[in-house]
Amino acid sequence: MKTSPTLICIPDISGFTEFMSETNFELSSKVIPTLLNNIIYSNEIGLKVSEIEGDAVLFFKTGEMPPLNQLIDQCVFFYNEFYKQLNLLREKHKDDEESVLIPEVLGLKIILHYGEEVALTKVGNRIKLFGEDLIIAHRLLKNDIRMEEYLLLSEGLTNYYKVNSLDDKFDWGNLKQNFTEYDHVGKINYHYINLKPLQEI
Repeated sequence: MKTSPTLICIPDISGFTEFMSETNFELSSKVIPTLLNNIIYSNEIGLKVSEIEGDAVLFFKTGEMPPLNQLIDQCVFFYNEFYKQLNLLREKHKDDEESVLIPEVLGLKIILHYGEEVALTKVGNRIKLFGEDLIIAHRLLKNDIRMEEYLLLSEGLTNYYKVNSLDDKFDWGNLKQNFTEYDHVGKINYHYINLKPLQEI
């Protein structure tokens, strides 16, 4: 199976399990699909959808990569559009008393990773991704970051863009560094930034 350098982007709905358990099925079955569709249609830089994973969308891109600024702007757009949709959904379902949980419980985190060894194969009408870099991207969803909403940039991504200083790419908060140890793949370094301040801009 041939491998290709690939950008992986995973917008993941935080609070998904809590929301599903604390709201009635009729409400949650309308809200979650609407939010996932909102994420997909907010893609403005030609990312392709590989999978929709319950509470997340797995985007990927091969070939020519977008400039880093454009990629960050896309993530900001994902986040802002997500919150617009949250508020619209709360208003739309205001007759349901549990609708208050829509903006209170749900949020968004986004993982960005770039890997040299990702294999692509077609399964049905979807492109399925395989390889260690896909595993790393998914593992990064489970990390040591103590906040609900953030943008995470893996070391693989920052190495690809050869950025000496990332701080000037973000004008809404402070970028931090961290790492997490994972079984089988070892220590993964990454940068991350809180997305919540974007709600105040």
